[in-house]
Amino acid sequence: MADQPAGEADVFEIMHTTRAMRRLRPDPVPDALIRRILEAGAAAANGGNTQRWRFLVVKDRAIKQAVQVIYQRAYDQVIGPRYSGSAPPPGVSAERYARQHAAVEYLTQHYHEAPVWIVACLDEGAAAPTRWSGASIYPAVQNMLLAARALGLGSTLTTRHLLFEAEAEAALGLPPGVHSYAILPIGYPMGRFGPVGRGKLSDIVYQDRWGEPWAAAAD
Repeated sequence: MADQPAGEADVFEIMHTTRAMRRLRPDPVPDALIRRILEAGAAAANGGNTQRWRFLVVKDRAIKQAVQVIYQRAYDQVIGPRYSGSAPPPGVSAERYARQHAAVEYLTQHYHEAPVWIVACLDEGAAAPTRWSGASIYPAVQNMLLAARALGLGSTLTTRHLLFEAEAEAALGLPPGVHSYAILPIGYPMGRFGPVGRGKLSDIVYQDRWGEPWAAAAD
């Protein structure tokens, strides 16, 4: 299932096999494929159809290296210690979680080597970002992740640069009023697509009242 050609994969298979691909080859990615990913992003739902999203395609290595330094600092100060001190999430074995941590560390060190980044932003003008701002950009991000998977490209949703938001956005050259919400490093994956590791529906779905199990989720 994991290696089924994208043309033969239905949307549910794509969703269930869109793993975070953190080990990417530096080989160039054709602009035609990036265009298809961006078109998928621009097809997403957004608040009031205002389409305030903006997408910055970054290929310049100097820009990526400047952001990678910030990305590394966030790993050293926050992400690395969090991984080393936390238990595996639901549906993930300790061995698989260790591999995930190793892949996160690899991406941290090689972040700037991903051939293309798509920086997902919102043009918010003078308005301050609100709790619901992400509703107008994260559906586009998910569409782009699914499109990349369908095209045989690897990516992962990264937001770590937001730990040092002002510095990262300055390195990206974003103008006032424009804020980044994610960076998608995109490239051909070194590994294989496969099923995502998740917990059981019965552990996360309730019916009518919080804590009351949804009967249909019973194993």
